[in-house]
This record gives sequence, structure tokens and C-alpha cells, in this order.
Amino acid sequence: MSDLKFERRDGMKIVFVIAEAEPFVKTGGLGEVGGSLAAFLYKQGVDVRVIMPKHSAIAEHFRRDFKHLAHFEVPVAWRRQYCGIDWMVYQGVPYYFIDNEYYFSRPKIYGEYDDAERFAFFSRAALESLNYIPEFKPDIIHCHDWHTALIPLMLKEFYSQEPFFASIKTIFTIHNLKYQGIFPEEVLGDIVGLGREYFTEDGLEFHGAVNYMKAALLAADRITTVSPTYAEEIKDPYYGEKLDGLLRKKSECLLGILNGIDYELYDPLMDPYLVMPYHDIPLAKEENKKYLQSIVGLPVQADKAVLGMVSRLVNQKGLDLLAHVMEEIFELDVQLVILGTGETQYEEMLRYFAAKYPKKLALRLAFSDKLAHEIYAGADILLMPSRFEPCGISQMNAMRYGTIPVVRETGGLKDTIMAYNEMTGAGNGFSFPNYNAHELLFAIQRAVKIYQADKLVWGNIRQNALMSDFGWDRSASAYIDIYESLS
Repeated sequence: MSDLKFERRDGMKIVFVIAEAEPFVKTGGLGEVGGSLAAFLYKQGVDVRVIMPKHSAIAEHFRRDFKHLAHFEVPVAWRRQYCGIDWMVYQGVPYYFIDNEYYFSRPKIYGEYDDAERFAFFSRAALESLNYIPEFKPDIIHCHDWHTALIPLMLKEFYSQEPFFASIKTIFTIHNLKYQGIFPEEVLGDIVGLGREYFTEDGLEFHGAVNYMKAALLAADRITTVSPTYAEEIKDPYYGEKLDGLLRKKSECLLGILNGIDYELYDPLMDPYLVMPYHDIPLAKEENKKYLQSIVGLPVQADKAVLGMVSRLVNQKGLDLLAHVMEEIFELDVQLVILGTGETQYEEMLRYFAAKYPKKLALRLAFSDKLAHEIYAGADILLMPSRFEPCGISQMNAMRYGTIPVVRETGGLKDTIMAYNEMTGAGNGFSFPNYNAHELLFAIQRAVKIYQADKLVWGNIRQNALMSDFGWDRSASAYIDIYESLS
């Protein structure tokens, strides 16, 4: 992989098409990548643009800076729908916002009854909008997750005869294979605008339904995932979400590239959410820990190990393992802070334990960037016992603040966390291989025992975590290598 840190590549033109991007809209890791990877590619000299929906959730202070570029009609099968394009430049990157209030002025980003139509419109509108961006023709359209998965197929089906589009290549990144965009059969003709010949096992048919993600897996020039281990795992039936056979067939064009994190956004020396920046690491850790305990209502006790969890509360994230051993965890001299929202069963389970152990567990069923940073800075240990984890961002964020992850060895967690080795002193966290509640418990017990009994060893593990490099340099360079291989 070439060192591209100071090399300008002004000739390469890339457009990201993505459903969310920080700082405009972020519901999770997808939004973080959408903003930070684009910004880093720009710094590397790539002419990168981003196309995303103009969600009503975008803050007014951004909207005031939007400029109207164009408006036109977009075919959605037999209909024609209004589309406007607003735009602005953020951190050097031009962002183009697909404007249609009917589709995007909604209380939720995802999970609406007509998501099939909303994102089919978005995909077609993104392609149409390329006609209206002055002096810009992309070499590559980089599509992210199922919301944009129709684009590679639409490009070939609807635009291949148009000279402007003929040479454009596509890359599709799988951020989470579990979410594929599966809809009823009638969506194929009535919304996507494709004929019955595509409703086959070798087309978009998927167990009697239509699968948007299959469109990209079949039609994209390259497929990437967000960690090398996940790229291998999804070829296996256990992780493959019933697409493992197709992914095995596409092995030659499938590559795993580990996500990075934005080191300016997660900077322990400059983070505005911290009560004390990390100039003196042990002191700053202690002060941020006491502050975290105080704001979540736990007893302020510096000697207790504080465990943190910043997560969607869904089956993927290992909440069932946590439930099985919560009583044993609270037999340890620890406190636990959990931030997130998700499935009702897990929210109710955590409410039960928070009521039973009010001095041990602080639960915040919310989405809060501020509190997430405060947990990363104030906790001693971060829990990520995931069933599967395409990449994971929280463990990398936590290590920026010297918070030590306890993870299951899967996907990006396996690629970023090296279990502490008592013989060599190497390792930046603790891990367990099997999806088993007591393996999680033993990993937590081991971490807590070292934290309490040997501050020198713990300090070394913390230093290993702080020295771990998860910036975008290598990952962005890997993407640039792929772009160059296609252009």
C-alpha cells in the first residue's frame, strides 16, 4: 500500500452516495464514516463529493448556508417525482442534498413504511443529479449500504447508453450485512422500474421478496466491507445472512478495509466535552471518571472500576450475554454506565437491573454524542460483547481516551483489539472467542482484577491502547488504491 499522506491526486473524481453523514445527520457508524472518510480523502487530494438526502433532521444552522443548485423530475417506475438539489461546502467537501419533502421530511431517518420507495427515489435522484453538478463527472460512484444499493444496477440498466455515464464505475461498501433492504415482490416493477426478468435467484429475488443489497452485489465493480475479518466472515453461513453463497462467488472483487475514526473529533487534548483534557493522563482519567459518576447519579468513588457501554440495544450487540451474567458482574466492585436505545426487550431488561442496582448501574436510554464522549473519557473499561461486528467504532473511540475494551473476537473487534498477554506485556484490551455469557464474564473478571491489583500493568495496557493507530491514513489509502484500480 502506497504512502499517500502528502501526495496530491487532483485528477481523481469520486462521489459518495450515502443516507447519512456527520455532522449533518448521524445515527451511528455509517454517519461517522460518511463524514470523516470524505474529509480525509479530500485532504489526500481526491476531488470527492457527497450526495445525501435533505433530511428534516439536518440542523437549521446548516440549512441557512445551503444554496439551491437545480430542480428537476425523477422517474420512480411509472411516476415522476420532484427533486431539488441544495448544496454547501463543509471541510472542503461539497455536499449535495436531495430535496423532496414527501420522502425526507420525516421524524425518522429509517424505518418508515415506504422505505422501499424513499430509497429507490434517492438512488435514482443521485444518478440524475450528476447531470446538474457543474464541471464534475465522477470516475467512480461509491455507494454505502442498502439504501444506495440499487445505484450500480440502475446505472447499467437505465444509463449505460448515455455518453456521460458510460465510463462511470461503482464501488459498494457493506457496513452491516444484516440490513439488506428486503421488500415485497411488487416493489420490483412498481417502484424500482425493473422487469420480471430480474425476479430470479440470479437477480433480485430473495426468498420470495426483493433484496436491494443483491442489486449492488451483482452489479458493482468492487465490493468492500469495513474490516478484513468481516470480509471473510460473511462468506460463512453463520455470518452471511443468507447471502454467503453470492459473496463467495464474488470473492475476487470483495475486500475488507478497516474503518478509521476522526482524530480531530475524538481528541483527548481538545475534546470540549471533557472536564479535564488529557495533558496529565492519570489525573485527567480520574477527574473525568469522577465527573461521569456524578452526572449519571452513581456514587463518586475513584477506586471502583467503571464499565461503560455505548451501543444500539439490539440483538447484534450481545445484550443477551450481558443479561445472563449481570448478577455476577455486580458481585464485582464495579459500576456500569450504559448509553443507547434499541429493542424493547433489552431496554426493559436494563431498566430492571438499573432499578435493582441503582448504585451500580446508570442507564440512559438516549442518543447523546456528549455523554458518549464523557463515557469514553470517564470509564475504565468498555464492553462490546457483540454477536457480530462489521467494524465497530466505539472500541477505537474508547482507546483514544485510554479506556480498555473487552470484546468478542469477531469482525472489526478482532482486527483492532489484541488481547493482553501477561508474558510479553503486549495487548490493548481483553477478548473472548466464543459467543458465550461466561466467557464474557471471565474476560470482565480478568480485566477488573488487573485494574484493581496491578496499577502498573493496567497503566501499560492503557498506554498500548493510547498508542494504537486508528486514524484514516491507511484506510483512506486503501480506498484510493481501489479507486485507481478502476479508473
